[in-house]
Order: sequence, then C-alpha cells, then structure tokens
Amino acid sequence: MKPTIWIGLIAAVTLCGQAKSQPMPSDIDPESHARVPLVHKQDLDADGKRVWDALSGNSPDRPPCCVFGITMYNPGLAEALFKLRNSVVRDGTLGSHITEVAILTGTREEQMSSNEWTGHEAAARKAGVDQATIDAIKERKELTGVPEKDALVIRFGRELFRNHQISSETFAKALDAFGRRGTVELIGLMGDYALVALMLQAVDEHRGPERMW
Repeated sequence: MKPTIWIGLIAAVTLCGQAKSQPMPSDIDPESHARVPLVHKQDLDADGKRVWDALSGNSPDRPPCCVFGITMYNPGLAEALFKLRNSVVRDGTLGSHITEVAILTGTREEQMSSNEWTGHEAAARKAGVDQATIDAIKERKELTGVPEKDALVIRFGRELFRNHQISSETFAKALDAFGRRGTVELIGLMGDYALVALMLQAVDEHRGPERMW
C-alpha cells in the first residue's frame, strides 16, 4: 500500500477510537457511536469472519473501523466497499497527491464527518498538497492561486456534487490532464467517498472531532 494512503488510514483508525465529548443522542449506541451496534466476530459465519479478518488488518480483535464496521452487517457489502476503495486508491493511476485532493473535495462537498476530513488532510499534506489547496476546499474559496491540476480536480468535484453534471469544458480538461482511465478513476474515487458519506450520515456516526461544517 502507498505510504500516503497508510497515513490516511492510520489517522482514520486513530480517530475511530475517539468519541465526541458532548452528550450523544439517545439512539446512538455507546459502543459503536452510531445508530446500529457493532457486529461481533463470533456472530458471523465462516465467510463473514474471513471478511472481518481482511478488514481488521493488524488488529484482529477489534471490529473493522468506521464505515467498514457498519457494513459488516452485510459482509459482502463491506468487502465490495473495500475492493472499490483499493481499486481507486491503492491501485489507481492518479498518484497520491491528486487522489488526496479528490478525496478532500468529495469529503467537503458531501459534508462528511470530520473524522474522514482530519485523516485525509494529514495524508494530503504528506503527499505535498499545498495548504492553499486544502484551505480552498475546506472553506469553499475561489480557486485563485490554487495549482492548476488541483483546481481542476476541485472544479470537477464541485460541478459533480453541486450541479449533478460536469461541463464539457471541465470534462475535456480532465481527459487532457488524467487520460480516460484517470478521469474514470476520479469519478469513482469521488463516488466512493460520497457513498461513505451517505452511510455515516444515515447512522449519525459520532466519532472523532466535532463536526466542522
């Protein structure tokens, strides 16, 4: 796995172990910090245990983290999400810099939990993403002064999430910058994190820092 991706995952796992200090709503499970309790390994069949072990990594005694823990109610879904993530992050062709800009853009536009943002903001810095780019995404600023490729990714995401379509001009620029495969990966990457956002929002996950938006 690429070093910068490891940083994002490690930060996310660390934050997954932290609950907010403020009182949680009455429908939030105290162990999972979400609206559904954790799935326990002993309650899974053999195939479910196989998926659990794959997603738990070096911590086989702990439930899979965050969205993977939620989706363990359907191990096939959890495994599919994991494979989707690997296909566009670990095995993608965009490189760690553009990948993290895309993840931060999707995270911000979908107003995902601060948990995801914090982990990937650290990974973005490690990948060499300028602070001006990070601030433009986080604060939804104009893109003046943002490096050209970063600005293209942000514009691509903003059009996709805000307008639910991408202009011919922006799409053509993406093709020119990233090629056909890279452009499709960019869409898949943002779609992956949008799906995660929907799941975390639906179960009202209360992990990590206070919400920032």
